[in-house]
Amino acid sequence: MGKLDGKVALITGAARGQGRSHAIALAAQGADIIAVDLCENIATNEYPLAAPEDLDETQRLVEKEERRCVAVRADVREPSQLRDAVDAGIAELGRIDIVVANAGICPMGAEISKGAFLDAVNVDLVGVINTVSAAYPHLSAGASIIATGSVAAMVKGATDSPAMGPGGAGYSHAKQGVARFVHDLALQLAPESIRVNAVHPTNCNTDMLQSDPMYRVFRPDLEAPTRDDAEVAFPAMQPMPIGYIEPVDVSNAVVFLASDESRYVTGLQLKVDGGALLPHTAPYASA
Repeated sequence: MGKLDGKVALITGAARGQGRSHAIALAAQGADIIAVDLCENIATNEYPLAAPEDLDETQRLVEKEERRCVAVRADVREPSQLRDAVDAGIAELGRIDIVVANAGICPMGAEISKGAFLDAVNVDLVGVINTVSAAYPHLSAGASIIATGSVAAMVKGATDSPAMGPGGAGYSHAKQGVARFVHDLALQLAPESIRVNAVHPTNCNTDMLQSDPMYRVFRPDLEAPTRDDAEVAFPAMQPMPIGYIEPVDVSNAVVFLASDESRYVTGLQLKVDGGALLPHTAPYASA
């Protein structure tokens, strides 16, 4: 018996990284999966995004858990594509109980086009709203919506620093918007017993972190820093003695928020951050 037996989860950005990890973790707990990903690059985003074969591998790994998986290529920036993906998933799996709005990019670099701001916002914030909007008509009491935010975006001068360029500023704007969206939507959907929460990871060991643009952000003193060079600087983000978390650390939080174990948890901004945000927040919320 799994915590999610009989449930169906829609996951965006599912081809690799955190999204793939979430798909496997939810499937291991009994959920069938609608796995959505763009599977092509975005011009302002300098590190490669997932490829079609990555989405195929996610489907294989979900099916290895003896769960069904509908894999669909769709762009979260396009509402019609998400509605089509939802329809395809429901046609085969019958329902949606869990929404994990996870797709995200971070187009970094001071020399990148100003359009990177819009690309980051359109994927990381508008994409979340589009995903939830496509799924909402199919949700009922007990459903769980989970959005991926970012601890770094909440720290002034981190992703919105000049070194990150317009894409970094867009990333900060978008992820801060995700936090506000989750808070306000949770209040609106609470009477329907639909929960809305966010997870906010720190550095996470994915292709976004392990990329040349990110290495340059962490080691601006070097012209062409390597992974080894950057990993010396990664621990500066967290008070705990770690350079980054693993995708499964976020997936463990997602499983909790997806399951009935969190049936009365809504509007939560759940940090999975090794204490990264502690130096930047008050010890209690003001009245």
